[in-house]
Amino acid sequence: MKGRFILGFAAMFFGGIVLGQWLGVARQVDGGPVSAGGGGGGPVPASRAPEPLPEGLGDDELRDIRVFRQASSSVVYITTVALRRDFFFDVFQIPQGSGTGFFWDHDGHVVTNYHVIEGGNRFSVTLADGTDWVAERVGVAPEKDLAVLRIRAPESRLVPLPLGRSDNLLVGQRVLAVGNPFGLDQTLTVGVVSALDRELRSPAGRTIRNVIQTDAAINPGNSGGPLLDSSGRLIGVNTAIFSPSGASAGIGFAIPVDTVVRLVPQLIQYGRPIEPGIAGVQWLSDRMAANFGLDGVVVREVRRGSDADRIGLEGIGVTRRGRYVLGDMVVSVDGEPVRSVDGLRDRFEAVGVGGAITLGIERGGEIRQVEVTLSRVE
Repeated sequence: MKGRFILGFAAMFFGGIVLGQWLGVARQVDGGPVSAGGGGGGPVPASRAPEPLPEGLGDDELRDIRVFRQASSSVVYITTVALRRDFFFDVFQIPQGSGTGFFWDHDGHVVTNYHVIEGGNRFSVTLADGTDWVAERVGVAPEKDLAVLRIRAPESRLVPLPLGRSDNLLVGQRVLAVGNPFGLDQTLTVGVVSALDRELRSPAGRTIRNVIQTDAAINPGNSGGPLLDSSGRLIGVNTAIFSPSGASAGIGFAIPVDTVVRLVPQLIQYGRPIEPGIAGVQWLSDRMAANFGLDGVVVREVRRGSDADRIGLEGIGVTRRGRYVLGDMVVSVDGEPVRSVDGLRDRFEAVGVGGAITLGIERGGEIRQVEVTLSRVE
């Protein structure tokens, strides 16, 4: 009797393994992105010649057509997949989402939104010619909703977008958005800059500042795609929409290109942003500071022997009776008021590592000015 039980259990076990392998293969064949092995071993689709333009088009129409044709080869479609194991240890794919990206350089780096690739560990990039390429993750900046992937493709297929500026944009300026809304590849929408200096909450919870607002239709799938000016230069990365229904309501947002230009080289070189700051200091959270009615950025703790210690910063102390004593509080940067940790970090980022700033520091009701050279902080 015991032997029959053991044989029956063994048969069920091995039968389950065989069934699991069969299901795993079926799932991998039926679902998920096509892996081109990073090499595009199949035949390369011939690029079609641009269709001739009909007569009677206006100057604005001709300009939009020219910009789209120039930019389309730079814009890609990104599919994100998470790999999971089932009960039988078979690996299968779970689609995590899709979005848009664009080539940054001739080395195959692709810029997109962090939320497009968040949660994935396998990425497929589809080019304008229809070929699929396996991509590797290079670097991410969740606090700015930016990410960089890379594909290994011939340089002839890697067409970076020309870069513009976002610090001189004007409300009313014409803009064009290229992307893959709802998986519909190579889609163009046109609008204007509706507003500037908007703020947006990033996937990491930090505020993204100087965001561009546009009425160019941005829908799910447009995330990570380029926002272009009328000359075809990159001025932003489309990242979000404001809509009760989830579809475009004429209010879209883009990360300004000046932020992208500053961060992307860091993501390529280091895999994450370089954060300038004061080494050895920990800041009290804004919520805690507000609870105590403090209007500034409070120094919570200072590490001995650190840069913060050398410039004389003091954190919160505790008396023998267990009462907390406020130390230093930063109230201004270069004469401009600062009231949040995010605001202070934004000012640090604007100056960069090695830059000098003057902090207004309050202690005991008196304010002193301290000049600080920023360093890289972890």
